[in-house]
Amino acid sequence: MTEIPSFTGDASPYGGGDPYADYRTAVFPFTHLADLADRRLGAGVIAANDEFFAERENLLVPEPAHFDPEHFGHKGKIMDGWETRRRRGVGAEQPHPTEDDHDWALVRLGAPGVVRGVVVDTAHFRGNYPQAVSVEGTSVPGSPSPEDLLSGDVKWTTLVPRTAIGGHAANGFEVTVEQRFTHLRVNQHPDGGIARLRVYGEVVPDPAWLTTLGTFDLVALENGGRVEDASDRFYSPATNTIQPGRSRKMDDGWETRRRRDKGNDWISYHLVEQAEIRAVEIDTAYLKGNSAGWAALSVRDGAGEWTEILPRTRLQPDTNHRFVLASAPAADQVRVDIFPDGGISRLRLFGSLTERGAAALAARHHELGD
Repeated sequence: MTEIPSFTGDASPYGGGDPYADYRTAVFPFTHLADLADRRLGAGVIAANDEFFAERENLLVPEPAHFDPEHFGHKGKIMDGWETRRRRGVGAEQPHPTEDDHDWALVRLGAPGVVRGVVVDTAHFRGNYPQAVSVEGTSVPGSPSPEDLLSGDVKWTTLVPRTAIGGHAANGFEVTVEQRFTHLRVNQHPDGGIARLRVYGEVVPDPAWLTTLGTFDLVALENGGRVEDASDRFYSPATNTIQPGRSRKMDDGWETRRRRDKGNDWISYHLVEQAEIRAVEIDTAYLKGNSAGWAALSVRDGAGEWTEILPRTRLQPDTNHRFVLASAPAADQVRVDIFPDGGISRLRLFGSLTERGAAALAARHHELGD
């Protein structure tokens, strides 16, 4: 198991200049996975017991936390994160909070799944971060209200035990619980501020939903597709190509550096399970002078041979290209090759699960507790 770097204690007071210059961070072994708490997947912070200084919704903002040293409001310093008021004891003789006093926020994951790692980011919270944090998870079908989740009927499982953290730092935690979760409860002990929350893991979709849909996007992140590898991630991550919706700007897709050799760039994906692809969309939205020139698509099943299902085809800048396939073999992996370099914003692969694929998905869903 890879040892996870940890940070504790205050950061130095802000002294001017780049506020991230003394930010403490590390390379965590799980951040290549999907962020299950991504707002683009539909995640949300649905409740918090306190958000006096800064709103709970800031926790899931996709961009890094911003710091403006001059930004003050009627309640004090305005922070780009979730910040609660200072807890107090019951009276003058007991002015300090008890060991059990803590603040909490309820997070609905955008895509239910197995959590492999959590990052509690306290960027810019230098002396006002929580002393410790803990994270719990639960799996509740449908769209439960905060009252439903806080009732005594819901079982919560500890993902991150109460652990001391540091200020102005990315605090990472590896999670080893093999269960499917739909909601998290983030606790800060006893109070303070958290800038961002990232929840990395593997999407595990509801097989009943996908079976009802029949034809759906087999590689979409929200449906359980994932990027396995890519030749180049210089400007933006390959996972952007399977995010929900259309790209909103150039860096919301996948763009490679300029090639100076005779090779080409590519991304390999794993479908939700074995399936048959019937239609393809390759979108180059917002990629105008840097879109891929041509693209080809190949599939394979398990460790079998790659079979080309879309030959090398010319792409246009800032355009959504649609292709209906005459036939395609059953497969669980796909590779898109672009020539020679450049980028695409989205890849959509429409089709349906095979009988074997549907059975495998149902078995995994059952194995993880649903």
